[in-house]
Amino acid sequence: MTADELVLGIPRARLPARGSWRGVVYGDVSTVLDLVTREGSFRPRGEVEEDPSWKQVIPYAVLRDRGSIFLMRRTSAGSDARLHERYSIGIGGHVNSGDGGIRGGLEREWSEELAVDWVPGFRLIGLLNDDTDPVGAVHLGIVYSAESAGRAVTIRETDKLEGSFVAPLQILRVYERLETWSSLVYDYLTERTAGVRLDPVP
Repeated sequence: MTADELVLGIPRARLPARGSWRGVVYGDVSTVLDLVTREGSFRPRGEVEEDPSWKQVIPYAVLRDRGSIFLMRRTSAGSDARLHERYSIGIGGHVNSGDGGIRGGLEREWSEELAVDWVPGFRLIGLLNDDTDPVGAVHLGIVYSAESAGRAVTIRETDKLEGSFVAPLQILRVYERLETWSSLVYDYLTERTAGVRLDPVP
C-alpha cells in the first residue's frame, strides 16, 4: 500500500440508507454496482483512509468447497500488528485504476493472495458495511461466493498467511478472533443473523 495508490470509491451519500447499515444487504444489489460503475471514481488512498464520507469499494470473496469454507489465519509476520493471529474468510482488496472494474480487481487480488492456476466464477451475494470502527467506516464490501469444486488451493505468501477448508461449525472455535467483516459474513451465510433486503429502486 502507498498513499498515492488510486482506489475506487463512491460518496457515502449515494448509497442506500447512506451506507449506514451493519452487516450484509442482499436483494437488488446489482443496482448499487451499476451506480458505482457510473459514479465511482479513483482517489489517492492516503486522502481517503480517514474520510467516512467516501466509501472505498472492496470486493470480498468467500471460497467454498462442497460446503466447507476456506479459513485463513494471519501470522505475526504480517505488516499490520492489529491483524496478527486474526482469522478471515474473505479474499479481496481495493480496486485500482488499472483493474478494469470491480470484477477485475477481485481477480487480481485472487491471483495475488492464492497460488492457483484457475479462477472461479464469482457469484454476487450482497453488500457489506460496518461503521462501528474507523476502518469499516471508510470501506464498502461487495461480497461474492466462489466454489473450488475440489480443486487445490494454496496460499501464496505462506509466511504471512495460513489457510485451509474447514466445516462451517469449526469456525465457531475461532469466532472471537475473526476479523469483523468475516464475522458479519459468516453470520449471514450460516443464518446466525438475517441480512437486510434491498428492494428494487422504482
